[in-house]
Amino acid sequence: MSPTTLPAGPEHGHVTFLGAGPGDPGLLTLRAVEALANADVLVAEHEVLDVVRAHARSGVAVVNTEPGPSSDPHPGTGTPQLTVVDGQSTTVGAPAVRDAAHLVMEAARGGRRVVRAVSGDPGLDTYAAEEMLACAAAGVPFEVVPGVAAAVGVPAYAGVPLRDAQGADVRFVDAQTASDRCWTEVGASDGTVVVSTTLESVAAAAGELVSAGRKPDTPMTVTVAGTTTRQRTWTATLGTIAQTLKQAKVLPSPDGGRPVIAVVGERSAAAQREQLSWFESKPLFGWKVLVPRTKEQAASLSDQLRSYGAVPHEVPTIAVEPPRTPQQMERAVKGLVTGRYEWIAFTSVNAVKAVREKFEEYGLDARAFAGIKVAAVGEQTAKALVAFGVKPDLVPSGEQSAAGLLEDWPPYDPVFDPIDRVFLPRADIATETLVAGLIELGWEVDDVTAYRTVRASPPPAETREAIKGGGFDAVLFTSSSTVRNLVGIAGKPHNVTVIACIGPATAKTAEEHGLRVDVMAPEPSVHKLAEALADFGMRRRAAAVEAGDPVTRPSERRPGARRRRTT
Repeated sequence: MSPTTLPAGPEHGHVTFLGAGPGDPGLLTLRAVEALANADVLVAEHEVLDVVRAHARSGVAVVNTEPGPSSDPHPGTGTPQLTVVDGQSTTVGAPAVRDAAHLVMEAARGGRRVVRAVSGDPGLDTYAAEEMLACAAAGVPFEVVPGVAAAVGVPAYAGVPLRDAQGADVRFVDAQTASDRCWTEVGASDGTVVVSTTLESVAAAAGELVSAGRKPDTPMTVTVAGTTTRQRTWTATLGTIAQTLKQAKVLPSPDGGRPVIAVVGERSAAAQREQLSWFESKPLFGWKVLVPRTKEQAASLSDQLRSYGAVPHEVPTIAVEPPRTPQQMERAVKGLVTGRYEWIAFTSVNAVKAVREKFEEYGLDARAFAGIKVAAVGEQTAKALVAFGVKPDLVPSGEQSAAGLLEDWPPYDPVFDPIDRVFLPRADIATETLVAGLIELGWEVDDVTAYRTVRASPPPAETREAIKGGGFDAVLFTSSSTVRNLVGIAGKPHNVTVIACIGPATAKTAEEHGLRVDVMAPEPSVHKLAEALADFGMRRRAAAVEAGDPVTRPSERRPGARRRRTT
């Protein structure tokens, strides 16, 4: 579509002013997710676009309100430029000349459902308030979906409660717009002060409070990139914060100032942050973890890593392609329908996908499994079957593997089993463990190639450089093939990168490729592997704290890493 052309819609439009919170996507409200799913047009500030766009429906028109050139002394507060992006494309159009309020109302008048997303809460956003007034004046219906304000959410993630049992007074100050009278009032009080400012202006804000009457030894915390895995917090006093930031080698940013939240006060629990810092003390906080799987395969694993504070980065090492000769698969699926099999065993999500696609090709659905017993090698494969509409009859009660499946598989009994045949759709490189075990149990097996696995294309150059240069803190290897394929398409991980392997065979392959194995899963499960990495990170953090050393990520130990700007 052209840069400012929006799709046609019904006669009556609507605008939702939506707060996207301070940065953590998990802080979006249920109402916000619902509004985004129904939006025809999404107008979002560039810093929250990734947070909200993930919940928008396919085909939504996306408008990115990038700050335009301005002589304004506070960057980012000038007239925004607009860039419209097709919801199904990554192509960015040319800047438009109309402002956000104009486009929001134009879209609503054209019958579209518009979501106007801002960081934090709409009630604290100057431009959102102006746009609401414009909608009201024009008779455009609108609603407001509140969001978590940065001034409240960031201290919570930093482990700094704003009130104690005595119920201290809490004042909120925007340092960029605060008047002398405002500083005088908060300086004269003994309550907690939450200051929204920039990292470059923290020392000046501290000076204003001291000049207004606050003692220089008043506790102060400063948090940058709050609620994200880039979050970092410094604890000091009003009199020492400038020196603390200098010693931390926090350099000025080229964009004119990074937003931060500073909390000042005797009763702000700054002194207790070591015990209350639940977010930054997560075992893998800020770790960039390479997951050699596709985004679909790695979904639950990546979610688990995020719960430990890590930043997962999925890199597919294999690609799935149809079998070279489809006749065998076609005969097996027809046999499934005509009653040839007693069991069908799925050993991977890809096997489920291959059978499902063949079913759809023939106009079949899950009802074709009626009367057939279904086995799944593990929880993820079972979930894929449930999504297909099939509830597995057998999932390993112990080890999530072919060996674990065999442990629970019943032997063939001619009295109770009218048919002795098992349909086993698998990859072309699958091992013979399951086939041999089923034959030993008395079953006949149709071992069918449902799909082929081939080495994936190399990842982008930036990712390859990060792998070889130590930009990743850890890599999770879930099979020997992931080791061979990752090294083949991207190179060998740097020696500072923590290598975690799912089992002895995978570890042996990693060592054969010159890698030092640091973590081994206690059992062959991707989730146990993630747990083992988290335990490793927790022990590493505890050792640094006990030795009085700064807590750093593995990637920060590589040559030149300490010279990079602190973020």
